[in-house]
Amino acid sequence: MPVRSLRILFTLLAAASCAIAQAQYDPAATIAAQVEAMKVFASMDGVWRGPAWTLLPNGEKRHITQTERIGPFLGGSVKVIEGRGYNPDGSVGFNAFGIVSFNTQSRTYTIRSYALGHAGDFAFRPTPAGYDWEVPAGPGAVIKYSATIKDGTLREVGDRVAGDRPPVRIFEMELKRVGDTSWPSGDAVPMR
Repeated sequence: MPVRSLRILFTLLAAASCAIAQAQYDPAATIAAQVEAMKVFASMDGVWRGPAWTLLPNGEKRHITQTERIGPFLGGSVKVIEGRGYNPDGSVGFNAFGIVSFNTQSRTYTIRSYALGHAGDFAFRPTPAGYDWEVPAGPGAVIKYSATIKDGTLREVGDRVAGDRPPVRIFEMELKRVGDTSWPSGDAVPMR
């Protein structure tokens, strides 16, 4: 078979494979599955405010007023989170942004987090009372976050775990739900 005929045959087979793959993929079904999976985090939605503290590397405890606004986006297929920590003088001392999503193929949740000049993708797990997630914190160390949401209170703690040493609490916040929010899906730019 001449080389040109082989190229044409290969091109036709590749195009047919792509067409079959596209015909089998149903974005509406995938999005519906993501929306359903994200319902487990519905109790997070809203505006939250309350005291928080973090342990600085020098051992000093830094106290702030933490706020969170959390809401669904892309039709409810992802959850968007913005955290702001206010210093006693009203200035912003901490700001973070996260996107929680569900992968329908691996059946796992992930948070894409941006904070303190760092970004990363981390496993995010629903629990009966809230959620857990963790972030690598150097060789052999991890920061484990655990949150509970109950009776209008979102409480999250972070413990640094290094090797076989006892965990060290480095973060704690206890926020009260102060209302609903249309963020981030509200106030979209209109067509005209």
